Amino acid sequence: MTADIPPTPTRDEYQAALSAAEDGAFRGPSDDPFALFSAWLADARAREPNDPNAMALATVDAAGLPDVRMVLLKGADAAGFVFYTNLDSAKGVQIAVNPRAALCFHWKSLRRQVRVRGPLAPVDAAEADSYFASRARDSQIGAWASAQSRALPDRFALEAAIAREALRFGLGPVQRPPHWSGFRLTPLRIEFWRDRPFRLHDRLEFSRPDPVADWAKQRLFP
Repeated sequence: MTADIPPTPTRDEYQAALSAAEDGAFRGPSDDPFALFSAWLADARAREPNDPNAMALATVDAAGLPDVRMVLLKGADAAGFVFYTNLDSAKGVQIAVNPRAALCFHWKSLRRQVRVRGPLAPVDAAEADSYFASRARDSQIGAWASAQSRALPDRFALEAAIAREALRFGLGPVQRPPHWSGFRLTPLRIEFWRDRPFRLHDRLEFSRPDPVADWAKQRLFP
């Protein structure tokens, strides 16, 4: 085994994890996946040290090759999970070709994970405008200055673009760029995973054939 890869825990380490693990199975209303997610996200906000709303976003390019990166969740309710991006970025181009994706939330401090899969649809202009207006001004300027995912000659080129856009807007409001907006993932499958000792994890899956169907719930083998 490579020296810098952590070894499999010993029985004593597993026993220590067992004594430290929370009691019960899934805290919160476990018949409604959105309510359960909300409860878990609230726990993450209270205990996760950095970016409790961070999630891995997986998309597929035109050749069928998967791609994944970390983004921030900016909205979550019964309608779905919302994130924002430059539409000309790698993820934006991939979504245009194949508007389906998967999400993964991993809260290490809680030893919990949530996986989500489903189709994507653009948020409407008013929703995108509202969120963009809530961003820090420097982030708004950055959305205009950054040709996201494309080749950057050096850091100075980015700083020059930021300075140019800042000068263009002066002290006035920064409008949302036409190439910047959001997507909502409407889940067809949501799986809640809770770490348990000896790799005997708890897994609870909600699934439905389409966005208006009722949820079916089942437990999965770890």
